[in-house]
Amino acid sequence: MSPWSLNRAKRVEVGAYSLSDMTRVYSTEDGDLRRSGKRQRKGATVAPGAAQGHPADGVVRVERRRGGRGAGWVTLVTGLPGDTKTWLKDLKKLCGAGGALREGAVEVQGDHAERLIEHLTAQGLRVRRVGG
Repeated sequence: MSPWSLNRAKRVEVGAYSLSDMTRVYSTEDGDLRRSGKRQRKGATVAPGAAQGHPADGVVRVERRRGGRGAGWVTLVTGLPGDTKTWLKDLKKLCGAGGALREGAVEVQGDHAERLIEHLTAQGLRVRRVGG
């Protein structure tokens, strides 16, 4: 008897599985359901700065952090008014660096805090430096 026929025989002995016995693990709308508390639904929006623990008080906060995995510095800008995608494009162009949108905040690669503070202040925004 081949191993494949043994597996089929065991499956028949155990009984047929019904869909009600199985738990959903993945959904195209919600993603991985095993980590439902950690994941955010695709397309859901986060208030700028809310994910970083800053209040939505109209103040733009500029912070310098270490990037993940022992990488170099990253300048994080939270609380920007309007469309963050256009802010990301403008700030990356100003600094000549790469960047990304993460949890409603703009990340610019490198230590560009002073340059960004000067630029955002010139745009008429209230800017506050956070951290060292």
